[in-house]
Parts: sequence; C-alpha cells; structure tokens
Amino acid sequence: MEVITTHMNADFDSLASMVAAKKLYPEAVLSFSGSQEKNVRDFLARSESIQADFKRQKQIPLEKVTKLILVDTRQARRLGNFAKCLDNPGLELHIYDHHPDAPDDLKGAVEVIRDVGSASTIFVELFRERKIPVSGEEATLLAMGIYEDTGSFNYAATTPADLEAASWLLDQGADLHAVSQSISRELTVFQLSLLNELIRSAKNYTIQGIEITVARLALSEYVDEFALLVRRFMVMENLNVLIALAGMEDRIYLIARSRVPEVNVGEIARDFGGGGHASAASATVKDMTMVEAEEKLVRLLNKHVRPQSLAGELMSQPVISVPPDITIRNANLVLTRYNITVLPVVQGKSRLLGIISRRVVEKAIFHNLGDLPVSDYMTTDVVTLPSSASLADIQELIIENRQRLIPVVDSGELQGVITRTDLLNLLINDPAHQPRNLIAADDRSYVERHRNVNNLIVDVLSKEVIVLLRTIGEVAQENDYTAYAVGGFVRDLLLRVKNLDLDIVVEGDGISFAKKLAEFFGGTVRTHEQFNTALVIMPDGFNIDVATARLEYYEYPAAMPTVELSSLKLDLYRRDFTINAMAINLNPDRFGTLVDFFNCQTDIKERRIRILHNLSFVEDPTRIFRAIRFEQRMGFTIGMHTEKLLKNAVQMNLFNRFFGNRCFTELKLIFSEENPIPAVRRMAEFDLLKFILPGLKFDRRMEKNLTEAQQAIAWYRLLYLDEPFKQWLVYLMTFLVDSSYSELKVFCMKFELAERYRKELLREKEATGKILRELGRNRRLRNSEVYWLLKERSHESLLFLIAMARKKSAKKAVSNFVTSLRHYKTGIKGADLKKMGYRSGPIYKTILTHLLEAKLDNEVETRADEIGFVKKHYPLKNGKKPD
Repeated sequence: MEVITTHMNADFDSLASMVAAKKLYPEAVLSFSGSQEKNVRDFLARSESIQADFKRQKQIPLEKVTKLILVDTRQARRLGNFAKCLDNPGLELHIYDHHPDAPDDLKGAVEVIRDVGSASTIFVELFRERKIPVSGEEATLLAMGIYEDTGSFNYAATTPADLEAASWLLDQGADLHAVSQSISRELTVFQLSLLNELIRSAKNYTIQGIEITVARLALSEYVDEFALLVRRFMVMENLNVLIALAGMEDRIYLIARSRVPEVNVGEIARDFGGGGHASAASATVKDMTMVEAEEKLVRLLNKHVRPQSLAGELMSQPVISVPPDITIRNANLVLTRYNITVLPVVQGKSRLLGIISRRVVEKAIFHNLGDLPVSDYMTTDVVTLPSSASLADIQELIIENRQRLIPVVDSGELQGVITRTDLLNLLINDPAHQPRNLIAADDRSYVERHRNVNNLIVDVLSKEVIVLLRTIGEVAQENDYTAYAVGGFVRDLLLRVKNLDLDIVVEGDGISFAKKLAEFFGGTVRTHEQFNTALVIMPDGFNIDVATARLEYYEYPAAMPTVELSSLKLDLYRRDFTINAMAINLNPDRFGTLVDFFNCQTDIKERRIRILHNLSFVEDPTRIFRAIRFEQRMGFTIGMHTEKLLKNAVQMNLFNRFFGNRCFTELKLIFSEENPIPAVRRMAEFDLLKFILPGLKFDRRMEKNLTEAQQAIAWYRLLYLDEPFKQWLVYLMTFLVDSSYSELKVFCMKFELAERYRKELLREKEATGKILRELGRNRRLRNSEVYWLLKERSHESLLFLIAMARKKSAKKAVSNFVTSLRHYKTGIKGADLKKMGYRSGPIYKTILTHLLEAKLDNEVETRADEIGFVKKHYPLKNGKKPD
C-alpha cells in the first residue's frame, strides 16, 4: 500500500504538495497525518472533488504501508501515527521537502530536497521537467501553496524559482482571485480582540543588534487561526522578526516569522520540538509554563541569532604561542614576559595542539617538573571557533563552558585568540550588545510591562492609605531606595477589593529602610536578620511588612547584572502564583506604575490560578493548599497545566516528607475563610485529606457537620458581641470530629502545633465529647445544669457544640447559655451575707452557688427574693450569728 502524507496542522503548501504528489504516484492514497489549518479545512469543504481523494487515517492499516511519500516535511515527530509506518519491514520512503537540513531528518530512498520557498515550487519544477500537464484547479491550488508559504513573495526565504513557478502556473490557468480569497480573509470581531491583546502584550528585544518582537496570549481553550493573527500583526507593524506564544488549554503554541537572514526561526522552533524553515516555523510546547517558555525563548534567541561575524573582529593577533617541545620552565618565562595567563601550543606556524595555563605551569615547577616539555601537561580538549562565529558562540564558551581563552581557527590554522577580558570589555563598553529588554529609551536598566494604575488606586483605596503609600515612596527615594507594593495587595487592587495587608519590597537593604520608615512615622520596628525582612509597627498599630529583594539576576549568560530589573523580577518569580507576582512602584517619579513581568494581568482577567514554574509544588507543597484557598475565595479556576502539576505532586507523596507548622498555617487560613467548605471539598477531589489524617473523608456527614458549624458561626456574628473567637478552631474541631483522641494527638505532632493550640484542641476534644453525650440524653436539663456543664468551655467549643448537637433542645440549651445564662449573677454578694450575720468562710461560696442556681432556674428574681431564699435555706441558729 502507498500513502502520501504531510506534517500535522497542514497548510495550503502541504495540501497542494500532496495533490501534486498524487500525479507522480497515481496508485497512492492521500491522507493527512493530523489536523489542518482552518482555512485549509474551509477550502476542502468547498472543493468536494479534491476532498474525495483523501482517506481518513483510521481507514488505513498502517502495518500494510509499503511506500510512504512525505511532502513538506522530513521530521518523524511531525507525522503523528504515520510515524509508526517507519518501522514497517522493507518500507520505501520518498521525501519531497524545502526545509533546511536538521539533525533528526529522515533519510529516504528517493529524496527531492530543494532550497526554495515552498514545497509546491518543487512539484511545479518536476512537472515542467517531465512535461506533466496540470488543470486550472490544480494550478490554482499550487499557487495557493506558493503564495502562502512565501508570504506573497515577501518572506526572506523566497527564491527566483518560486516566482518562476507562480508565473508558469498563471500560464496554466491559475485563478489569482481564488488564491487571494483563500489566503487573505477578514478577521472576525473575536479575532480582532485577540489581535489587540497580542499587540498589547508585545515586548521588544534587541539581541546582537537585531530587533525582535515577542508577544504572548493566554487562552482558556484552543483557538484556530493563531498563525493568521501573527501574520497580520507582522504586516500591520512592519516587523522584521515576530515570535508569538499562545497558551491554549495545557499547551503552548509557538509561531515564529522572520524577514531577516540573521534570525533563523526554524532553529528556534526545533529547539522547542517543532520545525519549519528560516522565515516561518512553529512548535507545540508541553509541560512548560508560559513564563518558562518565554525565558527559554530569550535564551535561544541569544544563542541562535547570527548577526555580523564578531570573532574575526574581536580576536587578538598575532598570537603569542609556544612550540610543543619548549620546557615548562621556559613557558613560564613567556607567560611572565607578556603578562598573560594562557599560552596556545602550536606545531609549525599555526597548527593548534592545545593550551597550557599559568596555574598548570606553576604547579609543575613546584613539583620539580619544570624541565619536561609543555606537550606532556598541556590541555588538548580545547574548543575552537571560526572567525565567522557570533557573540553568542563566544559567550557560551567563556561563560557556560568556563573556557578562559578561545582559539580562533580557520581551515585548521590558528588565526587569533579571544580572552575573557576581550569579551567583558565588549559588553561593558558597547550597550548595543545587550537585549532591548535590559535597556530602555530613557536609559533605565529595566523595561517592564507597565501601566499606571493611579486611577484605580484613587477609586479603591482610602485617602489615608494613598497618603501612606506616597509617603513610603518618598522616604525610599530620599534614601536612594526603590520601594514597591507587592503580592496580594496589588492583586486585590486590580480586583477592586480592599486589602490592608501591605507588603513592601525594597531594592537595597530592606531592614535599613524599615528602620528609616519607622523613624519617620514615629513607630517601632522588629527585624528578622536571617530573612532580611522587618515589620514596621505604626503608632496606630497598623503593620507594614518590609522585605529585601535580591540584588542580582542574569537574564541570560553574559548579560550584565541589572540591579533594578533583576532584583525585583527574581523576587516576583519566586512567588507562588502569577496573580501574586505583580508590584506597584511607590517612588514619586513612577508612583502607581504596575510592574508585570509574567503576564499576570491576563490571569487576573481570566480568573485563573497559575504557577510560575513547573517545580513550584515540588519545592513547596503547601502551595497546593494555597492554590485551593485562592481558587475558592476569589471564584477563580486552577489552570489546566497547574492542576496537572498539582496532581503530580500529590501522587509523589511529598506531604509525607514535607509537613509541619507551615502546612498547619495553610489549614488555619483555609478554615479562616468566610466559607471553607468548597475548599475542603476541593481538597478531597485532589485526594489531599489522606495526608492530613488517614481515613479522613469528605462525605455527606462531614459536609453536614461543616455546614452546621458555618450556621453556628453566622448566628454568633449576628449577636454582635464584642467577644472575638478563633473561627478556624471551630471548623477544625468539626473537621476532625470523628477522629479519636489518639488520632488527634498524631495530628498535633504531625503538624507541629504550638503547645497552646495542642492543649486547647485536645482539652476541648475530651470535654466536648462528654458534653455532647450529656446533651444527647432524653431528659431535659435545668438551666443550672446547662450552666455548670458549659461554664468552663471556650467560645469555640460552644459554637462547636451548637454545630454538633443533633437535637433542637440541645442546640437551644447551648445557644441560651451563650446569649443569656453565662451572664447571670446574683444580686447578693459576700458583703451582703456579712451584713446579714453570716460569718466569712466556705459557707459564702455554698450559699452564693445555691442562690445562682435558683436564679438560673427562675426560683428567684428580685433582690428581696434572694434574701428570702438565703434566709429560708440557710437560717441563723437561734437568731445568733453562727460560729
């Protein structure tokens, strides 16, 4: 069986080439390896005659394929299930492709590989060579392939052969109007909105003197025609290089276009597992966050962008070298004479054998080996570069490979050398070699995705908070610091939610700044030297957390350490989720400027919880609880990729290795939420409850118990009592109500509860168990019995008892105690008993206790009733004072 196929996500060039190949292989079956671009699908729906020639992949028995004809690709990873045919015994592979060579290219029995702008051009040339006629419909389809893949002859990969092929197709009856209609379409309203977002997200880099635009989108579901949006963006802005990243569902799609020879986007796409040629390429990226994908892209751009050759210009010549037979002692003299640290060892005039360093020479002399030839101890595994090498090549060897000296070799002959000092001088003295994202037009050392949120600050925050923020910025500027509000404060501001939990990050010495801030406001400061953080306590009791941002961050190898950019960026990158990884500049000259390095605003807009890097949950499993808490509190959704990584972390049993007080803190925060029940349900969905206590399950009983606790707490709040309580403890007691006392002790040890919480939890567990049993009895308790039963219980225990009591009478008894009974006091005091003639002593307590019970049980009401009650039950002997 013979099959003609192409790469997944087929375009017009793929389609046209398949149809053309059918003319060379009339017995072969046409079948796509995967999906097609939307415009191709639309075209096929209108062209029934062409569509009829295609078979679905499922209809083809792959094991019976004896000849596979590939068009517009030679990459196995782009063939989908058809890649399985490559293992068929005796398979004959025929390849027709125009893409540049790649290391993982397939090899065929027949190969027609030509350096042209489209695969369609190859078939046109074959038809002309073999005098094979084509119909007007076939000519039109082939023209579509050529026009699309050459960007209507605007792409740098376009060749004269493409123009000649198009000219010949016109002679064969190609319909240019049909071509234009198929490859040029009006954008829908939705596509225009996406294009607008793409343009707004764009960030410019200048790498090796080449301006490169990188844009990105985050979408909740797959969107067709992303490549069309990229093409329109490039044309509208007249860009030379555009690389777009689109996060859709659990994958990131990369579309790259280049009009300049210095940027081969095919190389970049291949490093992402995709493919293409120098001017147009694409890739599908899995298991990577958007932040990580962009960071990798920046590194690859610095690696692959090939501007004018620098090695030949940067190298030093003539080269100071030594022959292989010179003694180590004499080589040391040469090193000293010329004040250098490394010597190339050269045979004859210019054949490089190796290098020897001053360190090796001095050690050899110390060990009495100075009379041996340098060839005995020279380093021979030296990496060389040609004179055409770029700055990226030089950087990689010197910075990543730690090679102090690079020999420049052409045709086996040493031309010159480049040292680490040469490279550093170039980078320091010529800022054009730094990426645009590190140099702004105003010569600042950072570029931010920024927007001024002053209007939002005025709308959401009180006048007092705005004045406080401005004052913080002024104090920072006066003392040469840069201060930012960060984290949840910024997130909630964008959500228009008031949040007075103010975290400040300072580039510089955070503790020193905190002391100056406290001095300015007349407050106090508590410092934490180990973490470079401090707490400023204002005179009115308001707290401000101050932290130190890291001082240096390298965007990629050999970029200069940029204090303002790097410290803040790294600080934000290490945070838990994108929604918490934004900052607002507080300094007067940039007050209100939002700093968003990681497209966090999109996640706020899409109401999505997303981590910043793939090992986030592995590094800190407590973030799993935090993700659930934020998701439920704010009505967000955990992103698909983030959820996958969360589940992976759960399966790794990380909580068995990482537990303690931090996890307990997260549980406390969950149970402190207004409604923690959805979060508990979500914890159960992720199979987290087993890590808290084995056998713990979120079933109907637990949900009912937690709901009862929620109602009890809501009832208590409506009383408007000025008596604070620990809500989290009420929910925690309810959450663990079915656990035994010993299991609760294990829980306390596992979570490293503070001693006061451990004692309280265990004490109340023991006491409330007995009380619930007493309240559950059939007989109705007198008020006095309820009083003594509940008198020593905390607010939390009382609310827990209301939640757990199943009988209405029991709930009523506890609620009556909370609202009324616990406040009962006798009108008569000890002084009154003394005036009545009773001698001081234990009798006072007996009398007053009995009297209180009488009052609780409505046996006495007035002061006169109390006096009569005492006289009746505790009469004086013979009218005399008792001894």
